Amino acid sequence: MYLVIAEKPSVSRSIAHVIGAEKREEGYLEGKDCIVSWCLGHLAEYIPPDVYDEKFSRWNYEDLPIIPEEWKLAVSGEKKDQFYVLKRLLNRPDIQYVVNACDAGREGELIFRRVYDLSGSTKPVKRLWISSMEDKAIREGMEHLKDGADYNNLAKAAVCRAQADWLVGMNATRAFTTKYFKKLAVGRVQTPTLAMLVDRMDQISGFKKQKYFNVELDCDGMKAEKQKIFDTEEAERLRKSCDGSDAVVRSVEITEKTVKPPKLYDLTSLQREANRIYGLTAQQTLNAAQSLYESKLITYPRTDSNYLTEDMEQTAKNVIRIIHEKYQLTGPFDKPGKPELTRIMNNKKVSDHHAIIPTVELLQTELTELKEMEQKILFLIAVHTVEAAEKDHIYLETTVEVECQGNVFQAKGKRVLQQGWKIYEECFKNKDGIAIEDPAEAQKDRIPDVKEGHSFFHVTAVKTEHFTSPPKQYTEDTLLSAMETAGNKEFASDTEKKGLGTPATRASIIEKLVHSQYAVRKGKQILPTEDGKALIEVLPDFLKSASMTAEWENQLLEMEHGKIAPDQFMTGIRNMITMMLNGCDQIGEEEARRFQTRESIGTCPVCGSLVYEGKKNFYCSNRDCNFALWKETGYLQSMRKTIDKKMAAELLKNGSTHIKDLYSAKKDRYFEADLLMKTEDGKVLFSLSFPENRTNRSNKKTKKRA
Repeated sequence: MYLVIAEKPSVSRSIAHVIGAEKREEGYLEGKDCIVSWCLGHLAEYIPPDVYDEKFSRWNYEDLPIIPEEWKLAVSGEKKDQFYVLKRLLNRPDIQYVVNACDAGREGELIFRRVYDLSGSTKPVKRLWISSMEDKAIREGMEHLKDGADYNNLAKAAVCRAQADWLVGMNATRAFTTKYFKKLAVGRVQTPTLAMLVDRMDQISGFKKQKYFNVELDCDGMKAEKQKIFDTEEAERLRKSCDGSDAVVRSVEITEKTVKPPKLYDLTSLQREANRIYGLTAQQTLNAAQSLYESKLITYPRTDSNYLTEDMEQTAKNVIRIIHEKYQLTGPFDKPGKPELTRIMNNKKVSDHHAIIPTVELLQTELTELKEMEQKILFLIAVHTVEAAEKDHIYLETTVEVECQGNVFQAKGKRVLQQGWKIYEECFKNKDGIAIEDPAEAQKDRIPDVKEGHSFFHVTAVKTEHFTSPPKQYTEDTLLSAMETAGNKEFASDTEKKGLGTPATRASIIEKLVHSQYAVRKGKQILPTEDGKALIEVLPDFLKSASMTAEWENQLLEMEHGKIAPDQFMTGIRNMITMMLNGCDQIGEEEARRFQTRESIGTCPVCGSLVYEGKKNFYCSNRDCNFALWKETGYLQSMRKTIDKKMAAELLKNGSTHIKDLYSAKKDRYFEADLLMKTEDGKVLFSLSFPENRTNRSNKKTKKRA
């Protein structure tokens, strides 16, 4: 008997169907010689600081850094039942070995290892490593299981990534929050990503546009231009001198140009095009792709490869034939030509998983039963797969130089010789999804055939006004591209680069920025908020450095390959935290108050610093002073009274405030009195005073209230 553990119930059901585990039990499926269960994603996470020590429940700068001596995991409450199912199965005497069938990547390895370690199991581990959920792929994968130990380096990288994120997030967030008296959330990857958004916003806001002019000649229907003339008088002089004059063709240059087909999709390129064509977010695309994968319609989506392995030639042929048959991309009467497969297959450029393509299951699928977003992503992947295996797009580019009054103007045009793969871009321009060229578009870039020495008589000259443009705001498409290539200039050309995050995590990084309100979506654009800009303004360069974070990602990749040890990576993270805290120590009092734009309500009776209103208390701005006046106090709770801003101001100024509606439970009535405040060793002590004249007046006016 063996146990298979997958990441999700849906994947477990697919595996169970193939290996014959059809009997449903509580939390698993059982067969004659096998059991299949699931993890529900991350069942266990690293515990928060206050579980290590209760003192961490209060955020004090002096308690930093928080670096666990022994890392501890805890199972989330809503997933405990499934964890106990797995723990029981992992320790069943009749289980001979366990198969890790979680997603074949860094996170899947981490999900399984955490559960396995917490269960206390010592069963041998084997690894199912597949790129498709098709029955054939599952069957072949189960027949060729790998030793779980082969993936120890992958697991080490996963653990280091998780611990680094915890250390940076917990320590940097607490450090800057307590220093600036404002919640400032810092993340190892999300902060450099936010910094890119802020930097782009600064470039745009600081951009000074310049006016320039183009002068255009109408040469019997051919438009020839002299561009970017920044002197308005020069542009007008040129227009006047050429208008109504004769022009002559000085040169004609015809160049044949070739545009190679695009590579197959990895996850990032899929997310980018889905955003550009459909306006989908990276997370929406990932969710749809994951669902299609679990439905056996596409291969594993969380890949960073753009190629297939060389043994997939027949599979690729079959898939491309099925795509044409299913979608009728070139109409019902045309048969697809012979696909150019050699350019999309390269064993050396496939790491853990090959590129994303549809599976042969596409043929039997009723597309209308899929969700709209899944239909779009499947169609996008299908068309792109056909494009990648198509012929080159070839065209002739014609450059004509026209001379008029001693000035040279230029006209450009092109004529397509072979549409090749470009014809399939038309599938996204018409509602039928057919690769049919628009005749009007085809003629748009054509210019008349002219020869050197040809003359144009009495040409018309027109001056047009333009402005230089600032950089464009990031869209999800361009931000994903920037994250993917971040820091590349700092690495050697042969370095296997990862940029910010990984294909599997970039979507969640963007979502975290939006959820934390450091960034906001405006149409397709992603913009930093005022809080986002404020955070980046106060952080040191190394915490928002894309290059440093990209270097960490490369180190994690090297760890996966066994080239560096976990201690080397984690030492770098701990050193960075020390450097961060040393910098925080230098933050002056004036700088620390940069976010405190609210008026103070008085001065602290302990140290004399300003006191501000918080959500639950009135606190001293001096971080070394513990004085706080809580709005809800045990002393006043029984008298049904809380301290408001006016009362707090009077207490700070006079040491007392008069209250008219205190409640006495013993007498079941309201009364008035003076609330007195004094401090001893920083602690606030309260008492009541009943001046004679006020007591008598109170007795006369007090009435019983329900």
